[in-house]
Amino acid sequence: MSAAAVPLPPALAAMLALAAGTFLLRLSGPALRARITLPERAGKLLEVSAVLLLAALAATSALTEDHVFTGPARPLGVLTGGVLAWRRAPFLVVVLAAAGTTALLRLAGVP
Repeated sequence: MSAAAVPLPPALAAMLALAAGTFLLRLSGPALRARITLPERAGKLLEVSAVLLLAALAATSALTEDHVFTGPARPLGVLTGGVLAWRRAPFLVVVLAAAGTTALLRLAGVP
């Protein structure tokens, strides 16, 4: 039996098709950048939408776990880290302060 006669499993074929599609989609950005110009307002809306999408993802991760509210300890830890990041604290300080705030609140009995 030759290598060409071996059937390609459907899952592998789907993965290869998705990989090729992703590559072509990413390649189209730089290729079309010079040809297509967006209005200034559309460019600003795209920038804002990316920030809002990341904020929504962070809020969902901070507030819920298994579709249930996590309690106030985790959101307060995230808020602490957010304030320190906004004040341009070093990344390690932001992460340790957020984790420490959450841990201390949970140690104090806050869910």
